[in-house]
Amino acid sequence: MAKPSVLVLQHVDWERPGRILENLQDCGLETRILNIVDEKKPELPHFKDLAGVVIMGGPMSADDYEHHPGLKAETKLARAAVGANKPFLGICLGHQILARALGGDLIKNKQPEHGMAPIRWVGNDDDVSMWSKRTDVLHWHGDQVSLPPQAKLLARSRYTEVQAFRFGSGLGLQFHLEVTAPLFDEWMDVPQMTDGFKKSQIAQMREDFQRGLPQMQPLADSIFSAFAARCQTNAAALEAA
Repeated sequence: MAKPSVLVLQHVDWERPGRILENLQDCGLETRILNIVDEKKPELPHFKDLAGVVIMGGPMSADDYEHHPGLKAETKLARAAVGANKPFLGICLGHQILARALGGDLIKNKQPEHGMAPIRWVGNDDDVSMWSKRTDVLHWHGDQVSLPPQAKLLARSRYTEVQAFRFGSGLGLQFHLEVTAPLFDEWMDVPQMTDGFKKSQIAQMREDFQRGLPQMQPLADSIFSAFAARCQTNAAALEAA
């Protein structure tokens, strides 16, 4: 049996796991980062060897299987991971993939959310404790999802009804707590991320992000360290089996 590892699926180079990866590495976990979004029959690690699964964000729609056939495999993987009680974390697009895998619908936002804006916490669980009822976080999405059947709603915002939810071992976050200051600077240098924004808007986004960092970082570390601990426990169980 191969050493258990956490699989991280990216869709574009700049939407990297950031703080998520830092917390996984702090727990001594092996990680594999792959991009399979455009592969019809992607080669994935053996499912039994996965200590956890992370699916990151990206600019494509979660159900655009025609242009990005690998999304179908990602949806099946999300469903299988939760079904097997493996720790699963979905960020933005990954959150939407998880929701779709569990029976939620994909919906076009009437008002896209970009930059820092508040979410309202409406629930908590063992991994997500409300620091305050209102938290400013980083958004970057034009789609949202309906709450999957039997899932627990954790957070919403003005324009997005489902900002975070829990279903068994799966946690979906529509927003981006994983983004560090250096990673955000990279985002702002990617034309695809800033297309349509004026220079003054980009400058304001940078300022808002820096102002919001002190509030976001402890929340991010709390959520991602709890996820990493779940993966570590699962890895130990796999090695002992």
